[in-house]
Amino acid sequence: MCADSLTRGVMRRKTLLSTKHKTLISTICLFITAIIWGLAFVAQRSGIDYMGSFTYNAVRFALGAVSLLPLIFILERKSGFLKTAGYGLICGVILFIASSLQQLGVEYTGSAGKAGFITGLYTVIVPIVGIFLGRKTSVLTWIAAVLALSGLYLLSVPKGLGSIGIGDVLLFCGAFFWAAHILLLDRFSAKLNPLQFSSVQFGVCAAISFVFALILESGKSGRLDMSGILAGWLPLLYGGLLSVGVAYTLQVVGQRHVEPAKASIIFSLESLFAALGAALILHERMSLNGYIGSALIFCGIILSQIPARKKEATASNG
Repeated sequence: MCADSLTRGVMRRKTLLSTKHKTLISTICLFITAIIWGLAFVAQRSGIDYMGSFTYNAVRFALGAVSLLPLIFILERKSGFLKTAGYGLICGVILFIASSLQQLGVEYTGSAGKAGFITGLYTVIVPIVGIFLGRKTSVLTWIAAVLALSGLYLLSVPKGLGSIGIGDVLLFCGAFFWAAHILLLDRFSAKLNPLQFSSVQFGVCAAISFVFALILESGKSGRLDMSGILAGWLPLLYGGLLSVGVAYTLQVVGQRHVEPAKASIIFSLESLFAALGAALILHERMSLNGYIGSALIFCGIILSQIPARKKEATASNG
């Protein structure tokens, strides 16, 4: 009896340590993702100097999909591809909508920092959407939403409602699709081969973006402008290999052991790194209202995650 109890106790401790280890690794993956994505707004802003938004997304997501093929061949040569491909198709369509709205928003606003903060609103949207999925939403979450919307007003409407730009609207709409993407990954990630899934969703997004680029962004010769693509090789490589190939895959791996609300608070750092990158690399500056609005949005993003963190702390103490 004593030996059996001791064995069970050792096994429970090993399981607990294994779970904590997986959670730590997943958290690190998500933190690296936030850094890469934040700085990716700088690459996206630079990319539009050389090519259209759909062309940029088509090439960078194609690079991301292809970059994963060697790893898939080495690490994930197993069954289950059709199931993974089905989920990848669904998320790839959502990813296309979200990334297109974001890239067009960057193009129209001309600001990497502003785009980062408005896009970051998806971390407030995630727990609110959770209401419709049967999850409880606290009063603090609603206060966070008010703060975020107030910040959005100051950031995007410096001279009254008439100054709202199409870029602001596109970025705001895109935030809802980024929220949907996170929630879908939370639902699907445990059932997937992560590298295969990432490659499929990137390929779907690249293919749809390419079609739109052919229709809307063809040059006088009737073809895509290869000179612009070649000239913009640096932002494309960052956006394709790091932002897509590395970061999105880290997101899929990380979300396997981190709940959506906690993942959202880590992703919220994306807007901070976007602002730092825009200031240090692109030398972007905002008005006083813009800085106040950005601060309110960031506070709202953090506040919206407090209930989830408290709940986790209570569970661990119990």
